[in-house]
Formats: sequence, C-alpha cells, structure tokens
Amino acid sequence: MAVPRFARLPVCLVAGAAMVVLLAFGNRYGYHGDELYFIAAGRHLDWGYADQPPLLPLLALVMDSLFPDSVMGFRLPAVLFTGIGVVVAGLTARELGGGTRAQVMAAGAYACSPFLLAGAGHILATHMVDAFLWTLVVWLVVRWVRVRDDRVLLAAALVTAVDLQVKFLIPVFWAVALLSSLLLGPKDLVRRPLLWVGGAIAVASCVPTLVWQAANGWPQLEMNRIVADEVSYAGGRVTFLPMALEQAGYGVGAVLVVLGVWWLLRSPRLRAYRFLGLTVLGVTAVFWVSSGRPYYVGGMFALCFAVSAVELDRVLTSRWRPAVVLAYAVSALVAVSWLPVKPISAYAGEPYDPMNMELEEFGWPQVAESVASAYAELPPEQRAATTIVTETYWQAAAIEKFAPSLPEAHSGGRGYWYFGSPPESAPLTLFVGGEREKLAEAFERVTLLGTVDNGHEVNNDNQGAPIWLCEGRTASWAELWPSFRHMSFKW
Repeated sequence: MAVPRFARLPVCLVAGAAMVVLLAFGNRYGYHGDELYFIAAGRHLDWGYADQPPLLPLLALVMDSLFPDSVMGFRLPAVLFTGIGVVVAGLTARELGGGTRAQVMAAGAYACSPFLLAGAGHILATHMVDAFLWTLVVWLVVRWVRVRDDRVLLAAALVTAVDLQVKFLIPVFWAVALLSSLLLGPKDLVRRPLLWVGGAIAVASCVPTLVWQAANGWPQLEMNRIVADEVSYAGGRVTFLPMALEQAGYGVGAVLVVLGVWWLLRSPRLRAYRFLGLTVLGVTAVFWVSSGRPYYVGGMFALCFAVSAVELDRVLTSRWRPAVVLAYAVSALVAVSWLPVKPISAYAGEPYDPMNMELEEFGWPQVAESVASAYAELPPEQRAATTIVTETYWQAAAIEKFAPSLPEAHSGGRGYWYFGSPPESAPLTLFVGGEREKLAEAFERVTLLGTVDNGHEVNNDNQGAPIWLCEGRTASWAELWPSFRHMSFKW
C-alpha cells in the first residue's frame, strides 16, 4: 500500500521549534538531582545498578566528559531525542495514510505534550530515553503492519535491546502487543522468525545486568515497590489516568489519546492496526494495576496522536481549522509552562517538595559548598581523619560533582549504597541529613555543625539538611553499612 510523501520540511520545522524551546530553557536552573546521580554512577561504571540498567550512567559519563561545565551541553541528547521523536510521530501518521496536514498535527501534538517536551525532553534521564525508544519501536511495528518486511521487526527488536539497557518496561509492550495480535490479528506477527531472532538478541543483551541483579539480591524488584509507594503518595490508581492524560497534554494531547484509542478499536480503515488499540489499553492497565508512574504510558502517545491526526484530517472541514490551530497554540503554551520558565526568586519561601521538578534543579552547588565549608572548619588533624556520608544519593552526587577536592562522598541511598562503604581508616564522619537519634545508633557522639544552604527554604523552619560530625563509630563500616542502606528517598 502506497503512503503519502513525508512532509519533511513542515515536520522538521515543528521538531526544530521544540528543540529551540528546550535549548532556550535547558540551563536555566542547573542539574536535576537525578542527572547528578547518573554522572556519579557513570564514574562507577558497572553492568547494572540498583535502580536501572547501565546505559544512562554511560551516556552521562560521556556527556559530562565532553561538556564538564555545561548543563546545556550535558542535556544535548535529550534535546536531540525529543526532536527525533517529533519527526517519528509525523512518520507514524504517514504510515497510517496521513498527508502533510495529518503529519504536522501528529508532530505538533508530540511537541505540545507536557511530558514529552518538558518532562522528558528537558533533562537527561531514563524516562526521556525510554519514552523516545518506545515511540521508535511502536512506529516500526506500525510500519511492519503495512509493508510486512520482517527486517522492520528485526529493527524494532534491536531498538528494544537498546531500551532494555535503559529501563525494563518495554517487555510490557511486547507481551501485550503479541497477545493482542493473537486475539485480533495479524496472527502471523508471532510467527515471524526475524522477530524472535531480534528477541533473542534483546534477551542476551540483558544477561550482564540480570547477573548483576541476581548477585546483589535483585534490588530492582525492591525499587519497583518503592515506586509503587511513591505513586500511592501522589494519589495512586485514582489519579493515574488523569495524570497520564495531563502529561499527554490537556487541550490537544489528552483528546487525541482518547480519540486515537477509539479509532484504533472502531475504525474499519484501521482494522489491521486494531491490536495496537488493545495494546494501548493493555499497557495502561498493567501499569495502573502495578502502581507504575503515569508517564510509563508516554511511549504510546505518538501512536494515538498519529491515529487521531489522520482521522481528524479526514472528517474536519476547513471551518474547524482555526479552532484546531487555537487548541494547538494553547497546548503549546501549557507545555512550555512545564519548563523552568520562572525566575529562581519566584520560589523564595516555598517549601521543598522532592516531587517538584523545578525545585530539584537549583541549589546543588550550594549544597556542596555548605558541606565543603563545614569540612574546612574542622581542625586539620580531624579533616585528615574524616569521611563524608550523606542521607540521599542526590546530596552525595552533588558533592562529587561540585566539590571534587573533598574526600569521596558515600551514601546509603538507592544505587549509591552499592558504590561502596566509607573507608575504615577514617574514624570521623561528616554526615549530611538524617536524624540525631538514628545516627546515635552507630556513633557515640553526634554534634550538629550547621545546616545545608541549598538556595531556597526547604521547610517551615527555614532550615536545610543538618550537617553532623559523628565520632566514636560503634562498629566497623563493614558491619554498619547494611543499616545505612535505603531505597526510599529518606533514610
């Protein structure tokens, strides 16, 4: 079946506009806490980590080495992947028979999605790369349905192998898609040899990470429970669908997602793709039941955008076009508002919320400076005998990035705990965060030296995390370190 020509210029202009917006706001505040953690993890390269496979730490190491003092340089892959994702959304509409207008509408919806533009494209993080790779895999599956060239399935499987080095979510798509194809067709999808060859390659690519997980007690499973707890804190299953639709984009994205699923399931013209409509519902149900994060379904957005764009272009007359343009304009403004557009002064006096994206992107140099100042105030003989431990992995990563002259920072938080325990040769510990009562279980004397100044007020007492000097360790670090391990944000 022939398809329209790819609307290269207008689609690329939409992608370029999205990338320009990201470049304009990409270094407004500074590194996100997770970005600092990825940089630190890259300096401790391994086949696996407690909370992720190894690709993001490797990518973070490369980008930080190329652009060691540039937040924007570090985030260039996020900008690039977002731009390519916009193009792939347009290509998906083309595969479904959409002409220039439909391709631009699909690309525009991707660029106007608060999650795909601001939540994913704004920082270098696992969810950004994962959403992009899902978008690519889904496009390749859509293309295979049309061309029935099994090399396309092999390509989709190879992209899956890459995605499995980022997150372990993509198997949910394949499991639901294959089951849906058996129910609704094309039933021969599961019998394509190259698909299983690619699947074997994808599974083999995971072996080193799975070996690491097995050797370390499968911390990823524990991390899944932590994510479920955090999702429950934010509203859980009650808010899952509203938040997912919000991240698709109120005004355009949410409407196109709903209509896209409807048309996939009901349109006679899209009968060959009906299994993908069931796949969207099935993937959403799996993540809803398992208390996953709402943005886990973001990799399916481009498909729904493309379907709706193609169908709307068929049914909407010219009289509706001004309203569509207005809806896209409003959606674009909403998506941009999710970016860090406000000045830092706007957050003065605002309580710290670890779920607030913008509040996670400034103040990290001040955290490192506060710890460095407390360390410098110690007498020389104490400094020589002091190690640094932090409550959260973000704090340790900030110290490692912005105060490299200090002793190596350690943390029991999430993946940082696996980077190793503090040296036994250091009898004193400068501990950042935590509570005196908890620390008193491991040290005979706990003295408050000061508090962290992270550039904004972090609670109602206008105090940052405490900085403690801990003396008289009650046992060796080898014995104590397991008790410092925690996968939640707080110890």
